[in-house]
Amino acid sequence: MASKSSNFLERYGYDLLLGSIAAFYVFMAPYTKVEESFNVQAMHDILYHRHHLDNYDHLEFPGVVPRTFLGALLVSSLAAPSVLAMDLLHVSKIYSLFAVRLALGGVILSTLRFFRLQVRHKFGLQVEAFFVILTAVQFHLLFYCTRPLPNVLALGVVNLAYGYWLKEKCYAAINCLIFATVIFRCDILLLLCPLGLELLLTRRISLWKALKCCSLCAILCIGLTVLVDSIMWKRLLWPEFEVFWFNSVLNRSSEWGTHPFHWYFTSALPRLLLAAYPLFLLGVLLDRRILLFILPVFSFVLLYSKLPHKELRFILSSVPIFNLSAAIAATRVYNNRKKTYWKFLYPIMLGLLLISLGCTVITFMASNENYPSGHALKHLHENGQFANRTNELWVHIDTFSAMNGISRFCENKFPWRYSKEEGIPSEELCQRNFTYLINEHPAINGFKCLLAENGFSRVRLRTGFPPILLVKEPKVYIHGNARNKDVMRRNWPGCS
Repeated sequence: MASKSSNFLERYGYDLLLGSIAAFYVFMAPYTKVEESFNVQAMHDILYHRHHLDNYDHLEFPGVVPRTFLGALLVSSLAAPSVLAMDLLHVSKIYSLFAVRLALGGVILSTLRFFRLQVRHKFGLQVEAFFVILTAVQFHLLFYCTRPLPNVLALGVVNLAYGYWLKEKCYAAINCLIFATVIFRCDILLLLCPLGLELLLTRRISLWKALKCCSLCAILCIGLTVLVDSIMWKRLLWPEFEVFWFNSVLNRSSEWGTHPFHWYFTSALPRLLLAAYPLFLLGVLLDRRILLFILPVFSFVLLYSKLPHKELRFILSSVPIFNLSAAIAATRVYNNRKKTYWKFLYPIMLGLLLISLGCTVITFMASNENYPSGHALKHLHENGQFANRTNELWVHIDTFSAMNGISRFCENKFPWRYSKEEGIPSEELCQRNFTYLINEHPAINGFKCLLAENGFSRVRLRTGFPPILLVKEPKVYIHGNARNKDVMRRNWPGCS
């Protein structure tokens, strides 16, 4: 038994470590935000509405650009048995959100495992160990790997591409990137082109064979996404082409904010990589083999920097390769820690790892407080139901609240009913006979403010202990209809 346990930990210990951290993030911060809304609502509708497409959320709230259903179908299929069991046991629907997020995390971490095993084969056990350590003390990769973003779905396929790249199965790597580009994120093209060019220049692939192989893969992928998504959206559609047209041709993405050219290198990558940021630069100097892997990924970030609208999640796919370079540097520093000069780098590296861990803890604490609407709806369900269950309780959720923690997984069954109708003037809300409002405004005519839900605002430094404080402010308010006697006679903490 001891031998079997030892063999199990040897084979899957790293996966258990990374999976446990990712699962911890799921259970501590289960709610989702607007960037995840399409896929999370699609997963809900696939699981609960199945073939009744007219009830699907995306037909009422289509969003700015359409997205593919293929990722949601895969994850929902994996989560369906556990969701069915919970439904039979009449477990609250919020636990289905845990199920789909854990299923997604399992998919992404399994692809990361495939990449990690190739790291072990090519660079050795120590590099693999430091790769896991660096990933564990970073926040964003493991936090995002369970979040149903198109970028995360693309990350899973990109991890496979990296693994095949290390195995020198170059055509398979290119086909994986084509799949990710055509179906999940058109911006992976900025990674595909530099990688393809490098493979051609180093004669690891031939131009003619690559054209035949890639053209066939692209046609099959386009056919798959057009077939599935045209059915789901009820019109002829290739989602990522419309995304490409909107973001790149029309350049409409800048309407959601812009950052300077250097932002990815001076803000996003330092936060994504933490200790791995200086270490990956050192790795390029210490091991020539890694340079050929770094150049296409670095070019991907560089090319992306030309687009004015920037978000940290857009370059999440670059993290595994940068972590690999950092792990090579960490291994070299560790193995030479008793030698001259190197012995000074070793405590610096340990200090960087501790700083990374501290930054991850702080970032997690801030993120945990970043879903005020989800917490507000949970409090409303716990405290807002009357003894008389025959009357429906209508809750209006404004746009801000719908974007900051509330999805259809958060909704309860009868007597609760929900409205996300947009554009209702505040003076008209009292005429609609809503029982409750979840709203970003502290005062609404005809309603009494029952509870204020705090959310993360900023980090504040101070001289005492702890030296860093998270400042929270009221972000979302629960209002009760002042004409409803059942609402008014209940005890609420108020908003003062």
